[in-house]
Amino acid sequence: MRGGGLVGIHQLVLPIRSEVPNLLRNKTHFLPLERRSPCSRLGLDSKRVNRFSSSLIASASSASVSGSGAEYSEQLLGTKPKKKGKRIAGIDQDELLDPALLADPDSCFCEFKGVQIHHKVCAAESIAPNLLQEQNVSHIPSQTKMGLPMILLHGFGASIFSWHRVMKPLAQVTGSKVLAFDRPAFGLTSRVNPQEYSSSSTEDMKPLNPYSMVFSVLATLYFMDSLSAQKAVLMGHSAGSLVAVDTYFEAPGRVAALILVAPAILAPLNIRKVSKENPSKRDAQRKEEISNSNVPRNPFIRLGNVLSEFSEYIVQAIMRLIKGMGEMINSIYKKALSAILRSSLGVMLTRMVIDKFGIAAVRNAWYDSRQVPEHVLHGYTKPLRVKGWDKALVEYTAAMLTDSSSESKPPLTNRLNEISCPVLIVTGDSDRLVPSWNAERLSRAIPGACLEVIKNCGHLPHEEKAEAFVSIVDKFLNRVFGGSQEQYLQAAI
Repeated sequence: MRGGGLVGIHQLVLPIRSEVPNLLRNKTHFLPLERRSPCSRLGLDSKRVNRFSSSLIASASSASVSGSGAEYSEQLLGTKPKKKGKRIAGIDQDELLDPALLADPDSCFCEFKGVQIHHKVCAAESIAPNLLQEQNVSHIPSQTKMGLPMILLHGFGASIFSWHRVMKPLAQVTGSKVLAFDRPAFGLTSRVNPQEYSSSSTEDMKPLNPYSMVFSVLATLYFMDSLSAQKAVLMGHSAGSLVAVDTYFEAPGRVAALILVAPAILAPLNIRKVSKENPSKRDAQRKEEISNSNVPRNPFIRLGNVLSEFSEYIVQAIMRLIKGMGEMINSIYKKALSAILRSSLGVMLTRMVIDKFGIAAVRNAWYDSRQVPEHVLHGYTKPLRVKGWDKALVEYTAAMLTDSSSESKPPLTNRLNEISCPVLIVTGDSDRLVPSWNAERLSRAIPGACLEVIKNCGHLPHEEKAEAFVSIVDKFLNRVFGGSQEQYLQAAI
């Protein structure tokens, strides 16, 4: 009798297992009538058999995590197991968000030429009491009361976060507002598709590339207006120093002073010096030429001079032609390179580079890479959670390569001696990204520039040596704009 029972159960199980796909596909847990016949033959309770059948179905669907068993489980439960997403610099790329969802409580957004720009503002009157209470500052920086705001311009790959240790103290130093904003392609400023951006623009015949240097310069001037300031002090770090200097040349009357921190500006090898004797020498040469023109010349000498001038004209024409061809080839090369960058291959390479070297670059920017706090790494990798960060970074790089606005202007290295506003250059003695010797050479190229070198410091003086950095800025502003006696920031920032 037991043997017959086992055979009966075996006959029951086999039909049930063979019908599992159909049952799941039809989304029903009831057995067909023909499969109930063994129950009646064995005299078993139909309700127990149905419950037993359901348990068999569940065990069949979950018995294996691969093959048809996993698929049946996914269809039965209506969900699929979450796959491990691609991570770049520790950030899951399957969970990218809009910038506004990642904002801090003190974050602000404003629209400028179709781009939502993320920025923060610190005012001296609103943070001074908190600064004293929270940080127990016994000697605060001397307030210059210059009444001029300060705008902070971050470097490549950075954001407003890089200023988080010095914004409040700098507001105390100036006695005014300090504003920092994320340039397009960085931080929490919205990532814009240039193609869609240009098609939606109706202001100009040729829309402005949001990732270009010109856009950053105009955005800087826009924030000056938003602060109701006729003039402002511009502080730029690394590549942000280029924005600060370009803003000066765009509107020199609106820049009260420049503070360049580890400036990524290639200083000229030969410093241009204006000789006071040159004008008199030129006048003497002109007088000599005029006097010699009255002396009768030999016809052969005249002919030789004509041929010489003609030859010189031909040589200059050939040189201009060669230069034009070189510029054309260079332009073609840049356009080809930018096209490669904008391709899917370029985006993939960008993601690989950031994944492999992103965190390492932040650590390498410090004097002692082992001292970089985890919250600093988190602050620099946070923008990798923004939708479209990779394509925006590619567009920014391509815009720097194909920047046509700079071609119509003299090279920056030839214009540094034209800067007439007060300039402070701050660098770390152990900067591995922009060596301190370049900052020293830059200080000699800018008339009257003041150079300060912080010891045992890397590429980020305002983060790594915030106390010493604020003290240097405090002394500089007091010397330039006047104020009470010089004081130093003693407490931790």
